[in-house]
Amino acid sequence: MKTFLIPAVFAAALSMVAPVEAAECGKVSIAEMKWASAGIAANFDKIILEKGYGCSVTIVDGDTLPTFASMNEKGTPDIASEYWINSVRALLDQAVSTGRLVQGAEILADGAVEGWWIPKFIADAHPDIRSVEDALKHPELFPAEDDAAKGAVYNCPADWSCQISTTNLFKALAADKKDFELVETGSPERLDASIARAFENKVGWLGYYWAPTAVLGKYDMTRLSFGVGHNKSEWDRCTAVAGCTRPELNSYPVSRAFTLMTRSFASRAGPVTAYLKTRKWDNATINQVLAWQDENRESNEDAAIHFLRNYEGLWMKWVPADVAEKVKASL
Repeated sequence: MKTFLIPAVFAAALSMVAPVEAAECGKVSIAEMKWASAGIAANFDKIILEKGYGCSVTIVDGDTLPTFASMNEKGTPDIASEYWINSVRALLDQAVSTGRLVQGAEILADGAVEGWWIPKFIADAHPDIRSVEDALKHPELFPAEDDAAKGAVYNCPADWSCQISTTNLFKALAADKKDFELVETGSPERLDASIARAFENKVGWLGYYWAPTAVLGKYDMTRLSFGVGHNKSEWDRCTAVAGCTRPELNSYPVSRAFTLMTRSFASRAGPVTAYLKTRKWDNATINQVLAWQDENRESNEDAAIHFLRNYEGLWMKWVPADVAEKVKASL
């Protein structure tokens, strides 16, 4: 009997490995922020954690400041897949240093970028245009819809903070003296429509936009340089202040987005923590996924599944082979 006892016990121990790992992961809550890229990220992580690691995942509503406060003070939710940290940088540094929160991968590897853009077909046809000031030398290439004799700079939607900064940069560049007018788009839909018309008619377009977004997944755009770096003190003093009388030339800041975890979750779910410290994508990739979602009017969950089915070469590098095979088998 003894000759069979050790193998039997060993086999029983092996059979417990997967359930033990699942138990360590256990129940997990993930904050789904209100913007599309973060919603896709939350649903993507849900699928990986459930199908690959055996977790039981609940998606909860999230937003920037309330989610941070809840994770920091109450230890819930466990994960914020895409958290833009600029607004809480000092508080986050303190939370990480005192061990309340754990910072994972910089999920938006390029950062979230803002700026003034032109169609790539214009940039390719006019290699001398690489900066905003270069573009302002050519109002004829960016005609206003209501007056083709003038160039147009399309502003950010009304009541967004970027409307203020774009207005001040237009003023700092003295663009009105270079035969340009600032076009108030009023809404995200009207801003997007102006870009769509420019591409349909193969005419120039110049204005504010940001990434990652579906629009930049649909339309190939080139971001122009302002010729200077980001000056935070000037930004706070004037660039971002409505009605500032003497704005100076400045560049938009790069907003950084990381994955955040509570310490209690990160310390109990080692393999999952390792995944969340590795997983990230560039803007070109998530722009493509966002464009697919927008064109097909699909949910964040459907967009996450689309990502898993069409970008295996990327995401399979983030997890062990056995986890990747479990996820693939579930699709």
